Amino acid sequence: MPLLRDYTAEHERAINLGGGAVRALDAGDTAKAQNLAERMAEELRTHWRGEEAGLFTQLLDEDDIFAEYIDPLVQEHRDLDAFMVSMDLSNPADQTRFRDEVSALHEHIAKEEDSLFPASVTTLSGDQWDAAIAAWYTAHPGATMLEA
Repeated sequence: MPLLRDYTAEHERAINLGGGAVRALDAGDTAKAQNLAERMAEELRTHWRGEEAGLFTQLLDEDDIFAEYIDPLVQEHRDLDAFMVSMDLSNPADQTRFRDEVSALHEHIAKEEDSLFPASVTTLSGDQWDAAIAAWYTAHPGATMLEA
């Protein structure tokens, strides 16, 4: 599915930016770390807008059982975003938390890619996929999906 491929690519970009920020912290380059972390935050915010308004909404419309799985994921989005808005990577406490958040992001992504994405393939109709893809385009103005 092109949409799931693009969500996975967005996950990879966010993880790469987060990992780069952690490596910059390890090297003592807080300015570079802050820049990479801010780029990660931008990537994630766009990703979350498309994911929540598209795939998540379509799954929640299909069956309430998905709410038990999706609601905590959305809360994780909100919690990470709230931290990223206020973080200052020159602060040692924020550095520690950022490292923890990047580690937790790996687990969060695994929940989506290993469970939710496969469930969506067998659950959603063509019209629901169209709506989910439209939400991706709304969240990514002027962008195009990756080429196959």
